Amino acid sequence: MAYSSDYHYHKDDDAEFESMFEELLEIPDIIPEPKERKKRVFIERNREEGHMKLWNDYFRETPTFPHNIFRRRFRMNKTLFLRIVHSLSQEVEYFQPREDAARRSSLSPLQKCTAAIRQLAYGGGADTVDEYVRLSETTSRKCLHHFTTGIIHLFGDQYLRRPTPEDLQRLLYIGEQRGFPGMVGSIDCMHWEWKNCPAAWKGMYSRGTGKPTTVLEAVASYDLWIWHTFFGAPGTMNDLNILDRSPVFDEIINRNAPKVNFHVNGREYHLVYYLADGIYPKWASFIQSIRLPQGPKHCLFAKNQEAVRKDVERAFGVLQARFAVVRNPSNLWDKNKIGNIMRACIILHNMIVEDERDSYINASEFQQGEDVDPTFVVKRTTNLGTTMGRRAEVRDTQDHQQFKEDLIENIWAKFGHFPNIYNV
Repeated sequence: MAYSSDYHYHKDDDAEFESMFEELLEIPDIIPEPKERKKRVFIERNREEGHMKLWNDYFRETPTFPHNIFRRRFRMNKTLFLRIVHSLSQEVEYFQPREDAARRSSLSPLQKCTAAIRQLAYGGGADTVDEYVRLSETTSRKCLHHFTTGIIHLFGDQYLRRPTPEDLQRLLYIGEQRGFPGMVGSIDCMHWEWKNCPAAWKGMYSRGTGKPTTVLEAVASYDLWIWHTFFGAPGTMNDLNILDRSPVFDEIINRNAPKVNFHVNGREYHLVYYLADGIYPKWASFIQSIRLPQGPKHCLFAKNQEAVRKDVERAFGVLQARFAVVRNPSNLWDKNKIGNIMRACIILHNMIVEDERDSYINASEFQQGEDVDPTFVVKRTTNLGTTMGRRAEVRDTQDHQQFKEDLIENIWAKFGHFPNIYNV
């Protein structure tokens, strides 16, 4: 149909218009559909209600959950947890309460600390606390890293310290009661799997065809207190390689450790030692078991040494049971953050040990004052002698053999009269 300025509509043209309209309907749709709505950037989590629910569940005068459930879920007593929350809220800016421009309160210190401790205790992802504590995944992860950094900064000097003279006095007394005068703990290593180890480092952190791991060297005492930590060595290293890098003997070699004198089998010694397994060298500072004991004295010594050396193994087991984050493979990429998590867990572990020590150790085992055993003496440090001479003294193999024989005689004299001494 032609169009012109002098065209006049006629009713016969209706059929032609209808055919043109039908042709238009058959043209494919080239107009794009409207895009989907963007994901919401902000989710209203009602954090105030989350704080009140948390407070009513655990922290009010008559909480919903009793003390034993709080201890199981937070891995510590309520008084200790509130002490940590108070210290962080006073000293660390991130945990201090604040308000936004609309006069709305931010997340409370209780919510942030609860989110961090739950991640350490259960080892789950950062979004596992969202539904209860009302924190997003990124905020929960940030709480965890600020929490570990704050714990190390505020409590590291006290709970990662070397033994003081008073600590040594107590450790030496307990060691003498168990048949090992001069023993201050047992030493061993623990591996922690690193799931997200960078591909360029996997050859350095993986042993054979195994998974990449990082190693923790620790010294633990009878009460599971961890006195020495050295973390971050690649998993391809064994205990000897890590010992060469470890600062475990630095204070002794540099003459900064307290001076100790004790007697074993009539001989005087002045160098404390650790119980170790067979891989450690035969130095004067290590006492190993007897691999194939022959005779009643050697059998009794091997039995007692292997029993007491289990202190460090028990400490590793309790640490992993309390904080599943160090039992499960680590999902982090940053070595520094992984190290902070391990150190923070050890600090919290020692804080719990100190808080609950009286509940599982007989208070009458050690009493300072007139009842102290005179067979050992602890004095303040004296900076005498050379570093090289002190290092040679720590690594002396002849003293090791003589000292081990004296310990065998001492244990036989102390426990040899008990019945069934050969039942291991």
